[in-house]
Amino acid sequence: MRHHIADPVVHREHWREPEDDQLRLECGVCGVWGADEDEGSAIVALGLHALQHRGQEACGIASVKDERFHTERHQGLVGEAFGGADLMTRMPGRAAVGHTRYSTAGGSFLRNIQPMFADLDQGGIAIAHNGNLTNFKFLHSQLVSEGAIFQSTSDSEVILHLIARSRKAKIVDRFIDALARIEGGYALVAQTRHKMIGARDPLGIRPLVLGQVGEAWVLASETCALDMMGATFVRDVEHGEVVVIDENGLESMKPFPARAARPCLFEYVYFSRPDSVVNGRSVYEVRKEMGRGLARELGVEADIVVPVPDSGVPAALGYAQESGIPYEMGIIRSHYLGRTFIQPSQGARQKGVRMKHSPNKSALAGKRVVLIDDSIVRGTTSVKLVRAVRAAGATEVHLRSASPQILFPDFYGIDMPERAQLLAANKTLEEMRELLEVDSLGFLSIDGLYRAMGETGRNNAAPQFTDHYFTGDYPTRLLDREIEEGGREFGAKQLSLLVSA
Repeated sequence: MRHHIADPVVHREHWREPEDDQLRLECGVCGVWGADEDEGSAIVALGLHALQHRGQEACGIASVKDERFHTERHQGLVGEAFGGADLMTRMPGRAAVGHTRYSTAGGSFLRNIQPMFADLDQGGIAIAHNGNLTNFKFLHSQLVSEGAIFQSTSDSEVILHLIARSRKAKIVDRFIDALARIEGGYALVAQTRHKMIGARDPLGIRPLVLGQVGEAWVLASETCALDMMGATFVRDVEHGEVVVIDENGLESMKPFPARAARPCLFEYVYFSRPDSVVNGRSVYEVRKEMGRGLARELGVEADIVVPVPDSGVPAALGYAQESGIPYEMGIIRSHYLGRTFIQPSQGARQKGVRMKHSPNKSALAGKRVVLIDDSIVRGTTSVKLVRAVRAAGATEVHLRSASPQILFPDFYGIDMPERAQLLAANKTLEEMRELLEVDSLGFLSIDGLYRAMGETGRNNAAPQFTDHYFTGDYPTRLLDREIEEGGREFGAKQLSLLVSA
């Protein structure tokens, strides 16, 4: 099933600073079942540390011991929330599930932080969700009309309501009932009193991996979390698969009709940590190959290759190796500028890029520079970097993007600007080059990206990956958007009147 959309309208409650030029994935999840006595929360906290790059604004853990749940949810970083020596005392148990999230303005309230917990007639359930439901508003409106009471504005709460309202006798069957009604891209880890359940959407858009630490089973968004937890990688949870882990071991089930997998390409371009292996592919090696492809497709005479740190580093290494042009750290990134750093005025915000990225004058002066970035979204950060590199003495700046032009927004868990704010969707290549003040500008081709993934190219009849942000080819229907664009209204236009202090 393919869905082409000329100009999708973002319907989520997302808002961005005008200067914000970063893509953000909304969360990371992990869970453990059968850890040594009371170590569940500590193991999950380690996993969340490794997944911190997937969300830095809030985090939570729910553990279970003797059929009793212990939950904590905090704004801020994992180390600040769960770094104390008393964690296992506060949150005892051999089983736990955790979540770290990025939330947009208006959505970072404590009530939206996961894992979300509910008491059902069969006992408690805590659920952590990575991704985005494309029929969230439709389901929310339907549930509210049937008398459901929501405490958050998170689509994850919809899943809890669907589980609670299922008429099936067993909790796993109720969970599958809920999955049958949701649409979009998701990876879920749920904890009940006696089981841990993991699930991945039918196309495998969002990642989820399975591992073991001793006799315990673990689930996580990326393999780097397994490494941090001291776990060995067992396998990826397959697209459309539900895994159930309890005292009898692991059971795998595939309750829905088989479909071809289409993992998200942006996991490789930007989101996953370079040391992760996603769907059997090393993220680091894919990114290096993207850089090699850039050098083959868009090579230029230059003196040095410079990455935009940190995500542009592997691609720049690949470009340098393929082209033979020396690799230099021409931009130094500060890792100590906190996300909460106050920039009260527009002038201060405009200086922000200089605090985060500083040009290395000794490497740049008098040089023709190939500047490698992982992607170009709005171009606001790029133009500041280009000006800084020129001010440091570069004689030429040739900007290369290791991903194709971003032309369409995302609805599967990436916080991406509207189409009207995407640079490549509104300007020609030459107009972009002039705006970014570079001597030349180039983007890796879509086939080049597919080749970096080990394919011969994109199969346009049956694409191997989710790539709608480049192509407009959405892999699922977008029910909420279709209803809105059809002129129909949801029963609950206002998701919440509660304002958190």
